[in-house]
Amino acid sequence: MKQNASNRRVSLHLLLLWTLMRMQTTNGFMSAPMPSVQKVPLPRCRHQILKPSIRKHHDRSVMPLKVAVTSSSISTAAATSALHGDINFVLATLLIVSASGIAMEQKTTFGKALSAPLVTMLISLVLANIGIIPFKSPVYGLINKYLVPLAVPLFLFDSDIRRVVRDAGSLLAAFIVGAVSTVIGTIATFSLIPLTKLGEDGWKVACALNSRHIGGAINFVAVADTLNIDGTVVSAAIAADNVVVALYFALLFYLARAGENGDATISSRSKEESLNLPTLGDDVVVANGETPNPITTSSIAYSIASASCLVTIGGMLTRAICPSLSSMVMTSILTVLAATLCPSWFRKLHSSGSAIGILFLQMFFAASGASGSLLLVLRRAPSLVAFSMMQITIHFAFLLAIGRGIFRLDKNELYLASNANVGGPTTAAAMAQAKEWNRLTLPALLVGVFGYATATALSLSLGPILKRIAA
Repeated sequence: MKQNASNRRVSLHLLLLWTLMRMQTTNGFMSAPMPSVQKVPLPRCRHQILKPSIRKHHDRSVMPLKVAVTSSSISTAAATSALHGDINFVLATLLIVSASGIAMEQKTTFGKALSAPLVTMLISLVLANIGIIPFKSPVYGLINKYLVPLAVPLFLFDSDIRRVVRDAGSLLAAFIVGAVSTVIGTIATFSLIPLTKLGEDGWKVACALNSRHIGGAINFVAVADTLNIDGTVVSAAIAADNVVVALYFALLFYLARAGENGDATISSRSKEESLNLPTLGDDVVVANGETPNPITTSSIAYSIASASCLVTIGGMLTRAICPSLSSMVMTSILTVLAATLCPSWFRKLHSSGSAIGILFLQMFFAASGASGSLLLVLRRAPSLVAFSMMQITIHFAFLLAIGRGIFRLDKNELYLASNANVGGPTTAAAMAQAKEWNRLTLPALLVGVFGYATATALSLSLGPILKRIAA
């Protein structure tokens, strides 16, 4: 019995020893480092799959690329912001765009079809929307505040009212009929197409287009700046109106007959005198082949000095008489009076003054295009095309009804006067020359300048009526 008990103790010791040795051997295998597994939260839904090791490898490979792209974007944005804040860069760009618009109108068929102002606005609009130039800049405010007011008297240096009345003859009566027809067309069209999508700018654009279809681009600019019309709306209005005006000019050229003498009464002095009026992109148009006044350093200096004096006096009188009125209205009136009282002085400065005024006007169009959104222009253009088309259609209908039906004016004179209304003096003179109406070339220029002198004030006075219709 004792021997069996002793054998059982030995067996237990051996079993215990074997167990310890087994545990040591197992611990030896377990002593090797196990691969660490990243603890991740359980997926919240069955569609969520997490792969820690693969994700970790992916993050390490993509991170340098993300850093590089981010650094590049930051550096590009910093460079663009620096250029946008550089006044010299913005001003140089606007000058280049303005010169490009004039050059394209002179040298390309595309530019002639669109006109220099529209080409300039389109270029600056694209440059702003791709980020080359900013949507807002102090340069734009400088142009609107200082250069546009100077452009108004520069364009009116040859607006001698006595000469217009003396030499324009019956064409002046036809032009006045056309201006009245434009006002009727504006009121009637705005009643039918109130331009509600433009909001508060609706009646303002109607005023600006009314001035455009009595005087010209300078009057549109003056009214738009006075009423503070949004740059995008200005761009859309110019683009839409140019399309309609081009079609209307084609109609006028088709209806007018070349070489007819008509029954107009034109002063004999109109055959001896000429009017020098450069246009945006075209050569100077003069009557009877006479050369324009030369542009010299002194004429440029005198032109700018005279315009500055007129703007200053106009601003002082406006603040004293009617502070709520735009100073450009008083400046226009003063310029017309000065040109009428001192015609010889201002006629000598007209060529240089108009050339400088054209550049300032081009810069306004460039600034207006730069402050506009391309998408908004495309959205607003269709309604403005419809408005301009109906406005000119009613203008033409009343022009013939009043001019032929009441005053018995010559058809060719009515067509030419309508061209001066809608296009301005230079397009009217070009039409007279193309149709071989040599005796009407100077009167066409004169009535066009008369439109420059009167369209701004007339259109601004139309504002309360249109505003009442809009309400």
